[in-house]
Amino acid sequence: MYAARLLMMLALAVAVLVVPRAATAAEKYPTRPVRFVSGFPAGGPVDITTRVMADWFSADLGQQFVVENRGGMGGNLGTQTMINAPADGYTILLDAPNNAISASLYKKLPFDFMRDTVPVAGVMKLTNIMVVAPSLPVKTVAEFIAYAKANPDKLSFASSGNGTSVHMSGELFKAMTGVEMVHVPYRGSAAVYPDLLTGKVHVLFDNLPGAIEFVRSGRLRALGVTVATRWPALPDVPAIAEAVPGYEASVWYGISAPKGTPPEIVEILNKSVASALANPKMQAKLADLGGIPMPMSPAEFGNFVAAETEKWAKVVKFANLSVE
Repeated sequence: MYAARLLMMLALAVAVLVVPRAATAAEKYPTRPVRFVSGFPAGGPVDITTRVMADWFSADLGQQFVVENRGGMGGNLGTQTMINAPADGYTILLDAPNNAISASLYKKLPFDFMRDTVPVAGVMKLTNIMVVAPSLPVKTVAEFIAYAKANPDKLSFASSGNGTSVHMSGELFKAMTGVEMVHVPYRGSAAVYPDLLTGKVHVLFDNLPGAIEFVRSGRLRALGVTVATRWPALPDVPAIAEAVPGYEASVWYGISAPKGTPPEIVEILNKSVASALANPKMQAKLADLGGIPMPMSPAEFGNFVAAETEKWAKVVKFANLSVE
């Protein structure tokens, strides 16, 4: 009896010692720079958003969040870089629709995004926007469709890589309108613009942050947004669905970390994102990018990504797409 009581007292003593140590470790996070991975090259919309959030984290959490661009494989190279990192909170990823699309589009991936990551937070919702060079003789979606059908196989649509929302927005447009366009994938959307502006490629369905300044300056013509209704940042630009009923391809960004990242660290990051999305200056920055804050708990964001994965699987099947 005495021995049993002694063992119980020792167990309680250990518990009292261990819990504060774990809590203290989480409270001190981060104690060194954090790697913030963008799956796309510098200058594109994912990179821009990653840098905005990295600046916030660095100021809010007192350690440098260093952006690392790992472009390639439609964002999957960056995802794999994050997944292969230690699950210690010192490597995180800015998620985008490609993380939901790739699960069904790619026949073979070296990872399973839903299985191999933990959701951290939602960041913002936005739209893709269909843009063309002013030299293309069309001013509306209906005119573009008519021009494409009158010039079969002469038009090309660019994307930021296979499996991105930029790619899938174009493929869905093709499938729902019957127009023929050649897909030209680039390594990130920033690389597309020199060719789009000079007419080497003809149309791009880019994430709004990448295209918005070109549209505002008049260097590109906006034909439509890919969400179901007009977007607040560009109220004069029609929704593509106004000419193509039922067309819809929304965009979102969030944050994830490697599977096994301590929940205490996930919570610290989530609370920091929530503070960012409630901050008027950050809200203004996101609005400048054409985005709307999307605050979510880790569980809510995980459910959201699961639903997006299911939705895009239907689109991939509908458009009969696959990438080796």
